Amino acid sequence: CLFSSHHGFSLLCFPHSRFMFMITNKEEMDSNPMVSSLLNKLANYTNLTQGVREHEEADEDEGAKKQTVKSPQMGTFIGVYLPCLQNILGVILFLRMTWIVGTAGILESFIIVSMCCSCTMLTAISMSAIATNGVVPAGGSYYMISRSLGPEFGGAVGLCFYLGTTFAGAMYILGTIEILLTYIVPSAAIFKAEEKAQEADALLNNMRVYGTCCLTLMALVVFVGVKYVNKLALVFLACVVLSILAIYAGVIKTIFEPPIFPVCLLGNRTLQNHGFDKCMKTEIIDNVTVTTKLWSLFCKGSELNASCNEYFTLNNVTEIQGIPGLTSGVISENMWGSYGPAGMLVEKAMPSVPASDASQDKHMPYVVNDITAFFTLLVGIYFPSVTGIMAGSNRSGDLRDAQRSIPIGTILAIATTTIIYLSCVVMFGACIEGVLLRDKFGDSVKGNLVIGTLSWPSPWVIVIGSFFSCCGAGLQSLTGAPRLLQAIARDGIVPFLEVFGHGKANGEPTWALLLTAVICESGILIASLDAVAPILSMFFLMCYLFVNLACALQTLLRTPNWRPRFKYYHWTLSFLGMSLCLALMFISSWYYALVAMLIAGCIYKYIEYRGAEKEWGDGIRGLSLNAARYALIRLEEAPPHTKNWRPQLLVLLNLDSELSVKHPRLLSFTTQLKAGKGLTIVGSVLEGTFLSRESDAKRAEQSIKSAMAAEKTKGFCHVVVSSNLRDGFSHLIQSAGLGGMKHNSVLMAWPTNWKQSSDPQSWKNFIETIRETTAAHQALLVAKNVDSFPHQERLAEGTIDVWWIVHDGGLLMLLPFLLQQHKVWRKCKMRIFTVAQLDDNSIQMKKDLQMFLYHLRLNAEVEVVEMVRRWMFRGIRIITDESRSSIRRKNQSGAHGSAVNNQNAQLIHDRNTASHAALNDKPDVSPERVHMTWTKDKFCTERNRNRDHSANMAVRDLFSMKPNQSNVRCMHTAIKLNEVVANKSQGAHLVLLNMPGPPKNRGGDENYMEFLEVLMEGLNRVLLVRGGGREVITIYS
Repeated sequence: CLFSSHHGFSLLCFPHSRFMFMITNKEEMDSNPMVSSLLNKLANYTNLTQGVREHEEADEDEGAKKQTVKSPQMGTFIGVYLPCLQNILGVILFLRMTWIVGTAGILESFIIVSMCCSCTMLTAISMSAIATNGVVPAGGSYYMISRSLGPEFGGAVGLCFYLGTTFAGAMYILGTIEILLTYIVPSAAIFKAEEKAQEADALLNNMRVYGTCCLTLMALVVFVGVKYVNKLALVFLACVVLSILAIYAGVIKTIFEPPIFPVCLLGNRTLQNHGFDKCMKTEIIDNVTVTTKLWSLFCKGSELNASCNEYFTLNNVTEIQGIPGLTSGVISENMWGSYGPAGMLVEKAMPSVPASDASQDKHMPYVVNDITAFFTLLVGIYFPSVTGIMAGSNRSGDLRDAQRSIPIGTILAIATTTIIYLSCVVMFGACIEGVLLRDKFGDSVKGNLVIGTLSWPSPWVIVIGSFFSCCGAGLQSLTGAPRLLQAIARDGIVPFLEVFGHGKANGEPTWALLLTAVICESGILIASLDAVAPILSMFFLMCYLFVNLACALQTLLRTPNWRPRFKYYHWTLSFLGMSLCLALMFISSWYYALVAMLIAGCIYKYIEYRGAEKEWGDGIRGLSLNAARYALIRLEEAPPHTKNWRPQLLVLLNLDSELSVKHPRLLSFTTQLKAGKGLTIVGSVLEGTFLSRESDAKRAEQSIKSAMAAEKTKGFCHVVVSSNLRDGFSHLIQSAGLGGMKHNSVLMAWPTNWKQSSDPQSWKNFIETIRETTAAHQALLVAKNVDSFPHQERLAEGTIDVWWIVHDGGLLMLLPFLLQQHKVWRKCKMRIFTVAQLDDNSIQMKKDLQMFLYHLRLNAEVEVVEMVRRWMFRGIRIITDESRSSIRRKNQSGAHGSAVNNQNAQLIHDRNTASHAALNDKPDVSPERVHMTWTKDKFCTERNRNRDHSANMAVRDLFSMKPNQSNVRCMHTAIKLNEVVANKSQGAHLVLLNMPGPPKNRGGDENYMEFLEVLMEGLNRVLLVRGGGREVITIYS
């Protein structure tokens, strides 16, 4: 049973019973550590986070070899419970709790405490769920929110939490100075008031001077090294615990022996007990009635016949006990509130004789309200006393078992402090006289701290304890806030904060500390604890609100990674906590709430537009995915109505050999046409196989995304690898988009040098793409000279000319309107040209077209162009006749106007559809007659021979060209129309033309390209438009 080796290992044999005892004893020692172990942990207690301690250790070991990192050993009590307890209990409890109870009354104070503690308890439940869903490194609440709600929310709320922590430092420093100047050494005041009315200003100025000095000293301590703060952590904790125990001990003592703290009343008014020692007007000394010091305060002399204040003369002086005790029954008097404006006298509910002239009261030594008190103000002042619940989650890296310690320690600390606060409300109301409770600075008890008068064994226990507690809390705020800012800066989500991520060689955040001190100084210059408290309440409440939102979102979205070990949470509790936070923000101060939300909103938008893009798997992204899925399913249910139609573009790009975009201005034009609205899919095709060109496809996608970012095009990128370009573009046209979010229009560039190209496949692919879009019933936009289109520069005043030859659903008229919404084209006016035959009434056509545009709510100049010969075709006559008749019928019959217009619109649509169908269904003819390629030179040699036949050729022949028709006549038609367009629209910024469809017989493809080239000759910027076979614009609302 026993063996030994040179390695130093040994195995001992014990009797069975003794062995079992040792095992049992070991397990018991693990769960219940020995007293020496507990004392050792208390001696090494620190209220600083892991990142701060690492900086401290790095500072100590500078220049030496780095020590081995010890595994974290803190348990629930030392690591979470005590830091949370120390952070929650603080300055408000010691300096303002009695005043809140006296002003609001026991019942309303109970409501205030219950609301605030419920808010933090619900937040702690949500926080426990988030904190146990993985490791939470340095940054605490910022890390939780940013990783749960994304960098925008995380940065905004993180900075708000940073501001809250910084203003908390200012509040603690102001509390420290208030204790110092009011209760410890009042004689140290630099500014002294000669009159009572100047006392408030003098106090504020003293707070500013001493507060600035205290801030400077604390900042130097933090700068030199946080190890000094760490060494005092146990002292600060002991001060808090001893002060709480002293309060409870004092309350118990009042049952048997209440402390003697008399309060002097004149009538029912409370007097400041500074300038007199006896609460009486006169006293008898050696059988002689003499006046007291109190007499001289209200009279113009010490003589008995001196002129005195009227109220002083009419009322007697009485002395009551400030601490009557727990069994005195004073609780019934303190049950209800006593709010009032600034300057209101603190009075007891007892009879008195009023004076006729109250103008001199403000100069008399009465106790008065220093500020206007109301319920919502008290909520804002009290809420900072329940903050500090993040102390445990901020130090998760220091804990032995963070998943277990954070929920238990935090919730127990909140439960403990809630019991302390609620019991204090009852105890203060049951033990202390109401007028003393409402005496904020203890003027009626010779300047003693009111809560100190209740403590045992001496008021100095509370005074000294609260002083060191406030000092420690201020140092911790100045230590934690810079590191929070440093964590945000190092994440790189807010570019202008990057400088604050740097510091000393050991990582100490020097620049962040400097900014924190500057912001803290702004809070100190406010100089009033009651004014600073609501400010930091807003920032903390906003932080807690988003913690609850993060938990609720993760729970509702059922994210696969959402697996917290803490199981006692529910999304309803998180929403309740979030609602309570929002309600408390507006209850405390609606204008501070709006300012805090505005600051957070500005930071959010700044990060969104200028910050670095981060992907942290946040809940907002999951919410977006769910919302997108829901919207796509809804869109799939029915096709879009004409009123909602907008061009959802598929932009077909060509890439060069370096995989760079050939025509980036096509993306600029897309941006101008879309203005960020609707769907944009930018696609391109690479030849080859996906296995061999996978890396090229990724590079091409990145290149296109870079071009889209440069051109400010918002949309999606899709690169397809296919065996040939034609099939690739065909796949894009068929399959791009998802569900209801599919493209309805295709935008591409005109192949400029197609004639000089050695490979005819390029322009053949272009024609095949046109056929694909036509077959898919999608609109087609082809931009000629796209590289000359405007980029971001605004165009001067000019025109966008529309040549309306064929009615294709109104797309020609809708596109200029959409372009005019963008700043580049905003100064351009729209002109619409249409063609009339010689036997048409041009004046009436113009009037009808103007009326039609009026009903479409489009502003445009209308011009009817008369051709020399009968170039007009039947389709345009149908359109103009029907448009004219529909407007006339609408004006003539009010009752049947809607039905008639619907019929007319349907008639136009039906006739156009039938016309296109008839043209496309004509039988093909052998292609032998169209093999020749027609240019202008060839046209001139053949023109005279075919002059007689060209007389009956119409413009429509260009748009319904078939291989069996005369190519000379088609070319003649194109040239004639081009001459008219060039004459009218030479100076236009953009010309929109109907695009004729390609011939069904592929033998005429080259002639088709020649026709289009002739049609656009001499025009700078041209957009060929081919409709998708449906109405896209309507006269109805």
